[in-house]
Amino acid sequence: MVNDYAYADEETIITDRPDFVESSDVVGNGKMQIEVGLNVERNNDAGVKEQTSTTPTLIRAGLSDRWELRMETDGLVRQRTSINGNDETVNGYSDIALGVKWHFTDANTSSHAPSTAWLFHIDMDTGSSAFRGVGLRPSLRFVAEWDLPDDTGIGIMPGIVYDKNDQHRFISGIMAVTYGKQWTPNLHSFIEIAGQQLAKNSDGGNFVTADTGLSYLLSKTIQVDASIQRGLTNDTPDWSGGVGFSMKF
Repeated sequence: MVNDYAYADEETIITDRPDFVESSDVVGNGKMQIEVGLNVERNNDAGVKEQTSTTPTLIRAGLSDRWELRMETDGLVRQRTSINGNDETVNGYSDIALGVKWHFTDANTSSHAPSTAWLFHIDMDTGSSAFRGVGLRPSLRFVAEWDLPDDTGIGIMPGIVYDKNDQHRFISGIMAVTYGKQWTPNLHSFIEIAGQQLAKNSDGGNFVTADTGLSYLLSKTIQVDASIQRGLTNDTPDWSGGVGFSMKF
């Protein structure tokens, strides 16, 4: 969002992690970028304790200065459930999503117009049986980012998902807002409210988190990050957190 980095130019890495709101930037013509992480999620509901570990991965390939191809997945999954002291562990891998990002408009400081992008993805039922979704689930998201005074910025991301469960098709919503601060040329932080899924209770309910985190540039093309999320609804896991590593080449 705020890109006042020590190496700031078009070659500097700008990632879509660790916040939920995506960046409006693309990686650039002929460039590749990989963003990987380790995430741990914990929940305690009516005496049922559950811990889920994932390895979220995003691969981005630049088609032009405004378009990129994307492949995204939660990667390897390890889920441990404890009921009255009895533990059960399930291992597997999650579904894969393919998509594109279109950098729609550049920011215009004189008119206060934001930098914007559109993202279209299709989640596919490619994961292990325990973690596999149902059929193809397309989604559309819009991102708008404004640079603000004092090296701060704000971003919003509404969206819709044409989802599916074992009973029927349904539409769920997405709505997230993030606020970022550039503390040093290499250190950035954010706070965020993320409605990652807004749906009827019968279709999975509302998955809403309050998030915060940091990212740090080790070099022009390498970033590390850490984040933590607190669930705000009954349908959301109590806590989750993770670390990440991103590289552009």
